[in-house]
Amino acid sequence: MSDWKRTPLYDLHVALGAKMVPFAGYEMPVQYSLGVMKEHLQCRAAVGLFDVSHMGQVILRSDDPEVAKTALERLIPQDVLGLGEGRQRYGFFTNDAGGIEDDLMFANRGDHLFVVVNAACKEADVARMRAALEPEVTVKLLENRALLALQGPKAEAVLAEHHPSVAEMRFMDVAIVPIAGAECWVSRSGYTGEDGYEISVPVAAATDLAKALLAHEDVEAIGLGARDSLRLEAGLCLYGHDIDATTSPVEGGLTWGIQKVRRAGGDRAGGFPGADRILREMAEGVSRKRVGLLPEGRAPMREGTPLFASADADTPIGAVTSGGFGPTVGAPVAMGYVDAGHADIGAALFGEVRGKRLPVSVAKLPFVAAGFKR
Repeated sequence: MSDWKRTPLYDLHVALGAKMVPFAGYEMPVQYSLGVMKEHLQCRAAVGLFDVSHMGQVILRSDDPEVAKTALERLIPQDVLGLGEGRQRYGFFTNDAGGIEDDLMFANRGDHLFVVVNAACKEADVARMRAALEPEVTVKLLENRALLALQGPKAEAVLAEHHPSVAEMRFMDVAIVPIAGAECWVSRSGYTGEDGYEISVPVAAATDLAKALLAHEDVEAIGLGARDSLRLEAGLCLYGHDIDATTSPVEGGLTWGIQKVRRAGGDRAGGFPGADRILREMAEGVSRKRVGLLPEGRAPMREGTPLFASADADTPIGAVTSGGFGPTVGAPVAMGYVDAGHADIGAALFGEVRGKRLPVSVAKLPFVAAGFKR
């Protein structure tokens, strides 16, 4: 894996006994000695610490902060201008065909915007922002900060031991907080469906911060394997699998992420790439939809499993985009796209696994209720 990049926490992962795998151009820990199942349950019951330093951290800055906000609104269907200082929002870059180029988080930090994008897309995302925003807006990819995620029902208690103010934060708040001697940019958010925080920390302090958090008896290091099963149970999309450049936000069930002001009839309706298709689909509906799927029995239905309306149908009506075993649910769980006519909760379908048609039903998402502190 000599061609792969390493995060600032690489040596710590190795010292902790992590199994390292290539992921989005980086060597990343897929699991530690606990194993994926126990790591998953640890995060649901107590606290898990994830290294997400491979993600792209970007600052957008202009002489007038409103210029940067207006400019970003031209690229994404979200309400940037209406986002309050100290608040964060989920968003996505769309293309002219109405597909999703990447999903992201963006925060209003007063005199600038802070954007976090996916690792596999960060070079393309930065190029997209530079082409559209510069020179009026400076686009800076930060290479000097790591990113940690502290997730689980006891995350607040753990982090509050380092700085009590984090307990006052609510879901999607952002703040600058000194933790373990470092200036940390903290958001109350994450990718597990649990309460928790994402912590941007200077590279020089990243290992010390991780060790300080791991010193708590309720915290364990968690790898990519459990991160994937946690987000799947939480019904959260993985870019490049459940959403991609061909998937519209309407097909993907992500219209909750498009605020009223950007929708048809809103004060700043449209004006983003693919708006014609996206707003039309919001009004008229779509031919396929992302759904939750519960396979019967114990056999998981993995990504790519074709879905059929009956045990003997010739033509698939959809496919699984993410699937595996849900440790919290205690059964296989999956997500995928199906024809709109087969997308109702409870609809009985069949997935073809190793040549056999196995029953699977359309299920309500998420599989595990979110634990966010509103």
